[in-house]
Amino acid sequence: MSRTGARRSVEVMARSFEDPGPGGGVFADRAEAGRRLAGLFAERCAERPGRYEPAAVFGLPRGGVPVAGEVARELGAPLDVILVRKLGVPAQPELAMGALGEGGVEVLDRDLVERAGVSERQLDAVRAQEHAELDRRVARYRGGRPRVEPGGRTAVVVDDGIATGATARAACRVARAQGARRVVLAVPVAPRGWRDWMADAADELECVREAGDFFGIGQFYADFHQTSDAEVLVCLAAADRRSR
Repeated sequence: MSRTGARRSVEVMARSFEDPGPGGGVFADRAEAGRRLAGLFAERCAERPGRYEPAAVFGLPRGGVPVAGEVARELGAPLDVILVRKLGVPAQPELAMGALGEGGVEVLDRDLVERAGVSERQLDAVRAQEHAELDRRVARYRGGRPRVEPGGRTAVVVDDGIATGATARAACRVARAQGARRVVLAVPVAPRGWRDWMADAADELECVREAGDFFGIGQFYADFHQTSDAEVLVCLAAADRRSR
């Protein structure tokens, strides 16, 4: 089947529990969210043993890595990071107009760029800044450790939630570009209807909780502190020890 045909026949496997709104059933922290997400994978594997084999799990730094660690533990799969950086609107950095990924992958919302009045010069400046941070994180998180290759595997891409989806979409593209056989995008929480606009990003989507009144990922976590580089390295080291 062609790549286009595969995308059209995307298997959207989101097991989503409707959330009545903010404050309903928040996760204690990312580790607990990861355990809940891992539970969905346990159900999937019970339904069809070997469903994801061979698998590799990839967390989006920083906040997606503690979540991904729990999924990797459940699947008995290696854990790594997929390095992606959000391209924020200069006047509103938290608003993503796109994202950069390893290997020169870029996702750009040209409509948003135009609506926000971002010039090519401003866009290039944001690109340069985020490329530099991407390079820093590659050196920081990988060091001398070899990268887990997604080639020929089911790449399970994990973040701590979906808001605009720009970084997750870029991460899925990175996994495909590196030869993943299938791509699964998995998150603890996402806005209701996210499957409609993210279905072309991955072959399967997994989500613990869909939220009707979604204002931000952090509203569904009791503890949503900024994950540090040190925490990311601890998660990766723990996964390395389990795989030995």
